[in-house]
Order: sequence, then C-alpha cells, then structure tokens
Amino acid sequence: MNASLSPRAAIGLFLIVVLAWGVNWSVTKQLVQFVPPLWSAAIRSWIALVGLFVILRASDNLVIPERHDVPVILSVALLHMTLFSTLTAAGLRFIPASKGIVLGYTTPLWVALAAPLLGKDALTAPKLGGALLGLAGLAVILNPSSIDWTNVNVVLGAGMVILAAICWAANIIYLRSHRWIASPLQLLIWQVLVATVVLTITATITDGLPHVEWSSRLVLLFLYSGLIGTVLAYWAMSMVNKSISALTTSLGTTGTPIVGIASAAILLGEPIDISLAVAAALIVAGIGVATLADRPLRGQATARG
Repeated sequence: MNASLSPRAAIGLFLIVVLAWGVNWSVTKQLVQFVPPLWSAAIRSWIALVGLFVILRASDNLVIPERHDVPVILSVALLHMTLFSTLTAAGLRFIPASKGIVLGYTTPLWVALAAPLLGKDALTAPKLGGALLGLAGLAVILNPSSIDWTNVNVVLGAGMVILAAICWAANIIYLRSHRWIASPLQLLIWQVLVATVVLTITATITDGLPHVEWSSRLVLLFLYSGLIGTVLAYWAMSMVNKSISALTTSLGTTGTPIVGIASAAILLGEPIDISLAVAAALIVAGIGVATLADRPLRGQATARG
C-alpha cells in the first residue's frame, strides 16, 4: 500500500478524489438541513475516525506521532477539520452548494496574498496576476445580482464560507514550513481524533445533545461524507501524491469546484447562472496561474522530500 501507482492508476484515483470532494459539498448542503452544522461535522468526523483506524491498522500505518509533529496535527485539526468544516457547513444553510464551493475554493488565492506578507513566499507578478483574477471572480459571485445583499442570512452564509477558506489558507501556509516526521497519512487519524473531540464537545455545549430524525437517506449522506468524502479521498490523495507531481495535483484540484457546481445542479437542482459560471472560470484560472507561478517553490519542496 506504500508503493507508487502507475500513471494511469494514479490519474484514475485522482479523478475519484476530485469527484468525491466535489460531490461532498452537495452532500453537506443536504446534511445541514437535518442536523445542526456542528453536530453534522462531529458525526461525520466520528465515522471518518473509525474508517481511518481500519485502513491504517490494515496497512500498518498506525503510529504514535513524534512531539515535533504535534503542531501540524493541531493546525490541521483546528484550522481545517474544525473551523473550515464547521464554517462551510454553517454557511451552506443559507447559500447554494454551487456558490459555496466556488467561495470555499478561493483558498489558494488567500495563500498567494498572505504568504508574502508573512515572509513565507515572494509575491511575483504571475502570482499577483493570478490572485487578482481570482479576486475578480470573487467580486462577480458577490455582486448584488448573484448574492442578495438585502438578506442578512445569505450575506452571513457567504461570509462564513470565505472565512473558512481563509482558515484553510492559514493552515496551508503553516504546513509549507513544517518538517514532517511521520507521513501525512499516518498523522491523519490523529488530526481527525483531535477534531472529533473538539467538535463533539463544542456541539454539546452549543446545541446540547442532538435530536436527529434518522432515516436511510440521512445515514447514506453521513456515510458518504465520512467514508467517501473524507477517508477514501484523503487516503487516495496520499497515494496520488506519491505518483503525480505536486504541480499536477494542484492544477487538477481546480476541477473540484467544477464538479461541485455540476453535482449541485444534478443532485439539488441548483441553476448555473452567468455570474456563477464567470466567477468559477475566473477563480479557477487565477488558481491555475498562481499555481504555475509557484513551480520553483514546489520543485524545491519535492527535492527536500
């Protein structure tokens, strides 16, 4: 399970990741109609924790983390798995999944803008151009004809998803400077464990014990989100990263918003209007330009292992 994949198998697995993550936004949109966002994230996290334990135990990747890896466990668990997950779930109560995924995937743009300010990277002309393209897309999707600015809940929902993207960006900036001891896959279960505990305690304090009207549909939605959207996707991504360059995977993940928009149209009946299409195109193009400008940095990181 630690061996590299053939190029064809790696591409196939990568397509599964993009599909799983894209569809997961429509699944989350449905989950928060039945379960409060904090409990939705917590239950999904419990399912993912059990699934990861089985996979890592079977693949002999269940390890006790070294002290040096504790900060990266906490950063991913708190910034991504807790704040990002909760904020996106909360935001999706008020905005369509298609617009939510486009706003959520502005993360690389915030990385491109914030990293130079923190001395973690240089802001080159191509990166600035990519960021400006993405911000233009953000302006398009937030224009009054696309987002109802008179509806406080809609504005709040969009703001929460953008804040979630910024939290994810902060996590990525930290990860770039972290020197890994255990592999990301080996640390994943500990990140999910911390997130599960934090989410469960926070949900209990905030919302009390959940009162959920369980149905076969709700069970399937949670199983998809926990096992397919989380466990399978992260395991597959860890395998893909061994076989495909970081540049290819970074560019490839720009397909996730496109899948998310398509799945929202198919599964939820959400319309694809001109503002959404233009915004998605600008943001994906901006991410692509910024990623290509980041090639030297990614090459150095790959050389360092």
